Amino acid sequence: MEPENKTSVPEFILLGLSKEPELQPLLFGVFLSMYLVTFTGNLLIIVAVIRDSHLHTPMYFFLSNLSFADICFTSTTIPKMLLNIQMQNKSITYEGCITQMYFFMLFGNLDNFFLTVMAYDRFVAICHPLHYTVIMNHKVCGLLLLLSWVLSLLDALVHSLMFLRLSFCTELEIPHFFCEFNQVIQLACSDPFLNHLVMYFAVVLLGAMSLTEMLFSYTKVVSSILRISSAGGKYKAFSTCGSHLSVVSLFYGTGFGVYLSSTASQNSRASAIASVMYTVVTPMLNPFIYSLRNKDIKQALRKIFS
Repeated sequence: MEPENKTSVPEFILLGLSKEPELQPLLFGVFLSMYLVTFTGNLLIIVAVIRDSHLHTPMYFFLSNLSFADICFTSTTIPKMLLNIQMQNKSITYEGCITQMYFFMLFGNLDNFFLTVMAYDRFVAICHPLHYTVIMNHKVCGLLLLLSWVLSLLDALVHSLMFLRLSFCTELEIPHFFCEFNQVIQLACSDPFLNHLVMYFAVVLLGAMSLTEMLFSYTKVVSSILRISSAGGKYKAFSTCGSHLSVVSLFYGTGFGVYLSSTASQNSRASAIASVMYTVVTPMLNPFIYSLRNKDIKQALRKIFS
């Protein structure tokens, strides 16, 4: 069979999390609730940071950007999934699939870079407190924000352009609830070796860069905290980075968990279910982690509702 040209691909079929018709209303209700909680929680964090002048610091500046990225991250996948369930139509156009993959990679990368920058911010705040305002000035924060966006845009753009070179045959069913890049390129009739090579290179390069920076930052942070003599001082220092450590553990823990489960098992449906953890659950829990463990955020939220 001769592979069809990629421009002739009318649409892909998203198989979703379950083929059982009786489960579709339950899935719709659960994911709609999770999406609304994610959207509302992260939006409240953004509003709190903007309105409260006490939160106009580098840490909360990047936290508000992380919340924005989380809203966009979930908005690239869940609304389409809900629409497909409601319309009882599992299709997504070729152009829509490329667009979804592009924005999913863009905002996923932004999450990664913002968490990395926030780790550096905690390193400077705890290890070099006297120089904090000098090092983390407005110009530096702006440059770090710009660098995060540029790297994320370039990475997503390269993968999307590489995807355009692929051609597809008649097997266009994606065993996922969104156009997950690795699942889609496995459907290609043409050789996806170059796509896999670029993907793994980017993951190793960007992932290693972020993980190395975070490990360095928190190694120095823990070392500095252990040198503090008073128990109260140690508790205060740990509390300032406890929320961020929780979010980092959740984000990378679920991401690596999904990757390991997908490599260990050939069950694509199980991998799709596992991916719900980092695509939906993690962005939903982030606002709760920061609001429950952070007195400044709690006070800012009380002002909003008072």
